[in-house]
Amino acid sequence: MAVTDPVPSRERVRRAALKLFATRGFHGTGIRDLAQEARLSPASLYHYMGTKEALLAELMRESLQTLLDSARATVADVTDPRERLRRLVALHVTTHATQPDETRVVDNEVRSLSPEPRAAVIRLRDTYEALWADAIDDGVRAGIFHTDEPSVSRLALLEMCNGVARWYSPRGALSLEQLSRHYARLALGALGAGDAVEAGKSP
Repeated sequence: MAVTDPVPSRERVRRAALKLFATRGFHGTGIRDLAQEARLSPASLYHYMGTKEALLAELMRESLQTLLDSARATVADVTDPRERLRRLVALHVTTHATQPDETRVVDNEVRSLSPEPRAAVIRLRDTYEALWADAIDDGVRAGIFHTDEPSVSRLALLEMCNGVARWYSPRGALSLEQLSRHYARLALGALGAGDAVEAGKSP
């Protein structure tokens, strides 16, 4: 008797796409590759994904929207720029460590999209990064952060945190909470603020 796969077909397609887009890249992944990974026929695959680009755009929008919603929640009603930045760094590091495929796809594949879906993804990304920009700008205005180039500092900190997706392992020397704390201290230190504001707490 055949065994029914407990994972719905659409979810299998999603998981297959994330895995292959993250490891092979969008252009290095063919329809047959996706079908094989999802254990579907190529004809059935189109029923669950439409075009390959539409699937990529959907995955990127979902990932960014989830990150944006979490970021908004974690800094809601927090006025201190140091604490806001600390929470944003901790969230970003945790997300990249626990969802490496999703974050690699978002970080690396935006150029694979055609103009209209790319613009939608970039709007979400920019809205998320604006939370970082606001925290840094507020800290500079308050004399808490010290940088002549807030935008460059923001991009540098984001890139530092993005790298976690490439190397983090739960078997490493630091727990994820310890790693998030360390990155928060690095971020605050890079802006001349040290870790004076509860840098040891999790978001």
